[in-house]
Amino acid sequence: MVNDLNGKVALVTGGSKGLGKHISKTLAEAGAAIIINYANNDEAAQQTLDFILSDGGKAFIVKGDIRDERAVERIIRESENKAGAAIDILVNNAAGPHHELSIENCTWEEYLAQLEFFVKAPLLLTKAVLAGMKEKKSGRIINIGSEVVQLGNPCFSNYVMAKSSQLGLTRSWANELGPFGITVNMINPGFIPVERHEGEDTTDYLKEVPLGKMGEPRDIGNAVLFLASDQGKFITGQSLSVNGGNTFGI
Repeated sequence: MVNDLNGKVALVTGGSKGLGKHISKTLAEAGAAIIINYANNDEAAQQTLDFILSDGGKAFIVKGDIRDERAVERIIRESENKAGAAIDILVNNAAGPHHELSIENCTWEEYLAQLEFFVKAPLLLTKAVLAGMKEKKSGRIINIGSEVVQLGNPCFSNYVMAKSSQLGLTRSWANELGPFGITVNMINPGFIPVERHEGEDTTDYLKEVPLGKMGEPRDIGNAVLFLASDQGKFITGQSLSVNGGNTFGI
């Protein structure tokens, strides 16, 4: 599957760090032109761009807040201008801060903050790329969810609720967009250590993982690549857990 995304344009939100960085790199290695979207960290975005370009990949950086409708319109316009083509693959990966809070300490604003990233932003972005995908009668929308939907982690209802909402919209969009040749799927990573987890103790988590080891960011990138490629063309409306068996299918 090394070169099966040649000629495709992929937009990865939150693409400058963490899982987004490795998703971007994996798709670039498969031949896609990558739009690395980010909100604030110019240095991280440049580092990820260099990370891809140094290996012969094609990529561009586009800064913008995906929660803002006007900003999204500009992001898509700028992305397509830089890539010279409409977006074929949308990876809704970006996330904001999420706090572990008891019910007593959680507020509606905390819930809304998560919905902004995991429901509003994917809606705005999907609406913005649909015309191009429908014209081509082809497209891939891949939502990055979380195993928390199945685990139902306590004191984390704000995050669990928003990620669960992603599952619902994934299934509804798959039914609506299937006739246009557009697939919509959701990938649920387990605890995959990235930069922000440096130094964290994973002992307790590993006790529940059948494969007995931690996943790597590349594992998520490979799952995204599969669904984005022709190998995944007959898969839509699905929720795929990539977590070493820590959970089983929904």
